[in-house]
Amino acid sequence: MSSNNMLYSNLGKSGILVSKLSFGSWVTFNEQLDLDQAYLLMKRAYELGCNFFDNAETYAAGAAEMIMGQAFQRGVQEGIWSREDLLFSTKIFFGGRGSRDTVNSKGLSRKHVVEGLRASLNRMNLKYVDIVFCHRPDPLTPIEETVRAMNHVINRGWAFYWGTSEWSAQEITEACRVADTCGLFRPLCEQPQYHIFHRHRLEIEYEPLYKEFGIGTATWSPLAWGILTGKYSGKNIPQGSRLSLSKYSSLRQRVFHERAWQLEITDSLKPIAEELGCTLAQLAIAWCAANPNVSTVITGATKLEQLEENFRAIQFVPKLSAEKMKLIDEITGTKPDYNAEMKMARRIRGLER
Repeated sequence: MSSNNMLYSNLGKSGILVSKLSFGSWVTFNEQLDLDQAYLLMKRAYELGCNFFDNAETYAAGAAEMIMGQAFQRGVQEGIWSREDLLFSTKIFFGGRGSRDTVNSKGLSRKHVVEGLRASLNRMNLKYVDIVFCHRPDPLTPIEETVRAMNHVINRGWAFYWGTSEWSAQEITEACRVADTCGLFRPLCEQPQYHIFHRHRLEIEYEPLYKEFGIGTATWSPLAWGILTGKYSGKNIPQGSRLSLSKYSSLRQRVFHERAWQLEITDSLKPIAEELGCTLAQLAIAWCAANPNVSTVITGATKLEQLEENFRAIQFVPKLSAEKMKLIDEITGTKPDYNAEMKMARRIRGLER
């Protein structure tokens, strides 16, 4: 396997090493890619050093899991990889294929965690996933029930670790406290959205979690729905892009109206990309990977050349000096001010005037 200078880091406070760039199936598998295309992309990602592949029960109503599982088996048959070579994850909350959309076919109850994960494993034709994520917090289910359910599936050998996705720092802290009190496994990592335009949660809200619990992160949407590639500059919509799909018409409206400022800022980043000798997409992905609290950046692609361009971003991570990162902050104006927020909080609580 050619690593293409891939970087690896421990996933949270665990012994497993995860590639700094990983590959996900959201939007693409079954919607834009068939089995043959998905296999070629997974194979190439692996050749470039990727060892982590992300999925969810709800992606393409479960079809994405089926395609990923079939692609994995094809790679085994062709001698490309073995199960020990790869890390697979799926996410439970929204239900998958075969769900009759009943009141208990979703959420994070013990019932749906167990039934949902078993259904995912059947679709993927796997005995276990390496990580099972709680795809969203479930306010209808006590966190202790979810923590115990996740520990149950780990004890049954259906997953090795569990994590959260888009949970608040308070919810993750409660889950860790419950786990510690009951002698159970804590959540290992969180899967949050993170990119140049969406920074507060990972950089500010989760900061105490890294220090106290050793929480890792598998971030998604490094290109901000494709905005940071620059391909939508001038409100252009390339054929085959995400915004060209009819199901994302509402997102298209938001990008060209509510997020028009992001298109303008993306254009302003072009000189930095040119100076580094990379594309805007590579700059955006490398920027995410350069954050020491990011364990892995989940990328997506519909074409080999797109995947290869994304993965070459790893070469530019060391080139993002503190000076370059500061310049990006100045151009974008999106860096959250931790000190200002702490000062405001202290003032509100009467600790400062």
